[in-house]
Amino acid sequence: MAASTSSISRLGFRHHQPLGTNSGSHSQPSGSVSFHSGAHCFYFKPLEAARQSQLSRLSVVVKAESRSEEMQVDISLSPRVTAVKPSKTVAITDQATALAQAGVPVIRLAAGEPDFDTPAVIAEAGINAIREGHTRYTPNAGTQELRVAICQKLKEENGISYKPDQVLVSNGAKQSIYQAILAVCSPGDEVIIPAPFWVSYPEMARLADATPVILPTSISENFLLDPKQLESKLNEKSRLLILCSPSNPTGSVYPKKLLEEIAKIVAKHPRLLVLSDEIYEHIIYAPATHTSFASLPGMLERTLTVNGFSKAFAMTGWRLGYLAGPKHFVAACNKIQSQFTSGASSISQKAGVAALGLGYAGGEAVSTMVKAFRERRDFLIKSFGEMEGVGLSEPLGAFYLFIDFSSYYGAEVEGFGKIDDSDALCRYLLDQAQVALVPGVAFGDDSCIRISYAASLTTLQAAVERIKTALLPLKSAVPV
Repeated sequence: MAASTSSISRLGFRHHQPLGTNSGSHSQPSGSVSFHSGAHCFYFKPLEAARQSQLSRLSVVVKAESRSEEMQVDISLSPRVTAVKPSKTVAITDQATALAQAGVPVIRLAAGEPDFDTPAVIAEAGINAIREGHTRYTPNAGTQELRVAICQKLKEENGISYKPDQVLVSNGAKQSIYQAILAVCSPGDEVIIPAPFWVSYPEMARLADATPVILPTSISENFLLDPKQLESKLNEKSRLLILCSPSNPTGSVYPKKLLEEIAKIVAKHPRLLVLSDEIYEHIIYAPATHTSFASLPGMLERTLTVNGFSKAFAMTGWRLGYLAGPKHFVAACNKIQSQFTSGASSISQKAGVAALGLGYAGGEAVSTMVKAFRERRDFLIKSFGEMEGVGLSEPLGAFYLFIDFSSYYGAEVEGFGKIDDSDALCRYLLDQAQVALVPGVAFGDDSCIRISYAASLTTLQAAVERIKTALLPLKSAVPV
């Protein structure tokens, strides 16, 4: 009440105490309010004449306006927000887009977005949804039709069984992940994140007042988590382990045997849950195969499986993802979503049903895209593999190449300055080669740069030539 009274008094209001109390030099009827404006003071009861009321309101406005120049707005932000880093992928993509719109011929290889159109069958389903009037709110958790289709997909393709009330449809997998972290983590809990990691994982943990614990991996081990390292970092505060396979940014795929070793360690810790981010599961290159963590013995009740439609079905703009897991945790996420965004787009959900109806692993529409991604990957592996001082780990999934360019660090470039880290190298390549890439520091590994090959082969060929040309003076400038 003190804060409210203070705010009111700053606007020239004074509330008088009821009859029979000590009200200073004036004793007014119960519930009366005085409005001060200079030397004048007006009193009125709630039912007094309108004229008196209007005069009083005028004096309030005058008083408020006369003091407005003296008032300063508090523009401070929540410590929770100030602790969060902005997404570098979004920032660089926006910068590259702005340059392109200004007429600069920038090649944009920063965003994780397929360059294909949404398959026609899916798009048509969305159009029909509008025409048929499916444009109203859906149940918060998603339509029954879509959740049943997701359950069928998870059983047939992933070997995990859920009921519709164990599935929550959201506005993209990013929302699914964030809500899961909010639902299961308490302040001070630790979220275990292998690096390189997707840029948002640590920031989501911080937003939930949890502590991200980063476990570095090495390019020599294909950026895969060492189970022994994991075991050495676990304690009573460890609450959530995040695994992403196929991985963004490395394209690494966890083999089933390695996941089984990790599962045995997880089983020793009663508080530890696993968030399995499987958004790239269909973008995978033989002989690699995808294994859902929840399908491993004893892990169904430990695992929150996240997936979606953006990557495999080229539906990034439709904003549709989902979470599947134990009913207790999914219900908690559902509660958060009900006060956050409510349900996903009714139109997108109809399109999602059509996507899941394309056949096993997305059918021919997805396999055609995967074939193109593989051709592009092979071209980049060959092209960068021929360059001196470049470290590569062949990606087995997704559409990223995470390349070690650290041998170029230390170079001085006239008119630009010193290139001493991945951020500086990316700025240099954007400036000199007009190619937009993402610095590895954003993913927890400053020695590397992420290249998205979700672009045409012709575009990638042009990008490689530009990058090679721009790197030539750097290599000669690096001390031997």
